[in-house]
Amino acid sequence: MPRVGLSTVSVYPESSAHAFTYAAELGYDAIEVMVGIDAISQQTSAIRQLSEHHEMPIAAVHAPCLLFTQRVWGTEPWGKLERSAEMAQAVGAEVVVVHPPFRWQKTYARDFVDGIAALEASTGLMFAVENMYPWRASGRKMEMYLPGWDPSDHPYANTTIDLSHASIAHDDVVAMAERLGDRLRHIHLTDGNGSAKDEHLVPGRGSMGADRFLRHLAQTGFSGEVVLEINTRKCADRAERERDLRESLEFTRQHLAVGTP
Repeated sequence: MPRVGLSTVSVYPESSAHAFTYAAELGYDAIEVMVGIDAISQQTSAIRQLSEHHEMPIAAVHAPCLLFTQRVWGTEPWGKLERSAEMAQAVGAEVVVVHPPFRWQKTYARDFVDGIAALEASTGLMFAVENMYPWRASGRKMEMYLPGWDPSDHPYANTTIDLSHASIAHDDVVAMAERLGDRLRHIHLTDGNGSAKDEHLVPGRGSMGADRFLRHLAQTGFSGEVVLEINTRKCADRAERERDLRESLEFTRQHLAVGTP
């Protein structure tokens, strides 16, 4: 079965260091580092030390390309991706997760598809472009990403499917996986109920058919990383957060095993 990893953002507002502790204690296979406002997540040496201390490999580095990380590692988007690649190489990760550009990043967006291919060629890493979604407000949809929010529409060599993002877009994740074929390298496993909010629910608590999606991955021989990227910020205490993280891991392994030929 694919490795099942934990994104450091899944324990927010606790730190990336706490994510390593949870992952080790609960039996996750790997960690995805979300480079963000948490200072530890920006320090390659600290991430490497945490990985070695907990004997927890790094599955991927998520570049700081969210709205609230626009100033992390500077404001130049290609520079952010280059630094993400440097961290990935230093900690032994093979994947850098990246979002498509925002509409207002016109120069970055114009060269994005070719630039990602060039980075993959120069670094030997997989830059797995993630599916996003149209923004919705007052019943209207706004296309906020260029060259587009659906990576299956573009010739990226490597891609990521995020179930919460697909929920906002009202997309069928199994159909998206079929469109992507062997270009699907990475999964952000979570859930959603189709609202305009990026919910990142514990898988199985939404309407995205996360169980069916996992069985599809197993049946089609998916060999990439499955990373839990859930929202636990409303958990009352550490015990509740731990329960959500354990439930997510058990759900994932259960349905991957059911689908394995």
